[in-house]
Amino acid sequence: MTIVVQKPGLLTTLQDAGRFGYQKYGVIASGAMDAFAHTTANLLVGNEQSEASLEMTVIGPTLYFEASVVIAVCGSPMSPTVDGIPVPMWRPIYMRPGSSLQFGAASQGSRCYLAVAGGFDVPRQMNSYATYLRAGIGGFEGRALDVEDRLQFKPASVLGAKIAAHLENKGIGSESPFIAAAWRVSNTIMPDYRPDPVVRVIPGAQYDLFEPESLYELTNSSFRVQPKSDRMGYRLEGKPLQMLVNKEMLSEPVTFGTVQVPPDGQPIVLMADRQTTGGYPKIAQVITVDLPLMAQAQIGSKIRFQLTDLRDAQELHLLAQYNVQLLKASIDMKIR
Repeated sequence: MTIVVQKPGLLTTLQDAGRFGYQKYGVIASGAMDAFAHTTANLLVGNEQSEASLEMTVIGPTLYFEASVVIAVCGSPMSPTVDGIPVPMWRPIYMRPGSSLQFGAASQGSRCYLAVAGGFDVPRQMNSYATYLRAGIGGFEGRALDVEDRLQFKPASVLGAKIAAHLENKGIGSESPFIAAAWRVSNTIMPDYRPDPVVRVIPGAQYDLFEPESLYELTNSSFRVQPKSDRMGYRLEGKPLQMLVNKEMLSEPVTFGTVQVPPDGQPIVLMADRQTTGGYPKIAQVITVDLPLMAQAQIGSKIRFQLTDLRDAQELHLLAQYNVQLLKASIDMKIR
C-alpha cells in the first residue's frame, strides 16, 4: 500500500501533534503548524489525532496512489484535482488505485494537510512522527519529500475500514477516479480563516515593561508578515514596540505562539519549530485556538492582535476540544 511522489511541491513533510517530553534536552517540539486542519484530516479517515499527516506548504505535490485508500484534505485551498476533476476538501475521499492527486498553489492561507486511513507507516523518533528539518529527524528520513519517494501507509482502523466500505459502495457503477462523501465538516467549528486575520492574545510575561504607546500599537495597528518567516517563527513588521527601560533578561521557556520583541522592536511570533528557550522580552501569547490563523498567514498578509484574558482563552480552548469530540461522534454516526 504505497503513495508515490511524482512532484514534491515546495515543502511537503510528515507532521503530527508534536514531539513532547524532550524540550528539557533541547529537542524542539515541531509538529503540524495548523493543528486544527491536521487533527480534522485524521478524524475524517478514522485515525487517531496522533497519526502523521502530510503538511504541504504554499505549493502542493502530485501523488500517485498504487492502492485504494480513504484520504482527507484540510486546510488551505490548493485546488486538488484528479484527472482534472476537483477534489472537495474537509470530507472523506475514497481514492481508487492508479489515481494521481495533483495540488496547485495556495489560493488562501499557506498550508494544506492530507491524511490517509491507517496513517503513514514511518518510524517514530522520540515518540513522534514529526519532521524537524534542521536536525534531520522524524517523518520521512528526516527530510522533505522528493521525487519518487514511496510512502507506505498502515491498515485502516475499524472506523476507517467502514468509511472505505461506505464510499466504495456509494461509487459502484461510477467511473470516477475517486468517491467523495456527501457531507463535510461544518464551517461553524472551523477557525476564522481569512487573508488578514485578527489573532487574540493574552499579556506576556513582560507585557507591563513596555511603553504605554507600544501597548496601544500592539492591538490598534497591523503588523505585516515578512519574507524571513518560517516554521520556527513569523517575523512581523510594524511600528516598533519599545520597553520602558532596556533590561537584560535571562532566557526563559517559550511556546507556540509566544510573541517576542527583539531590540529592533519588530515582534516575532514563535511557531511549531520554535526554540526551547528565549531571551527576548515576551509582550504577548497567542491563544491556542487562534494558532491555526497564524499558521495559515501568508507572506505579506497583515496581522491584527486583539487582547483577551486567560479565562476567555481557556473557555475557547475547552469549546474547541468539545467540538473535536463532537466531530468524532458525528463521523461515527454518519457511517453507522
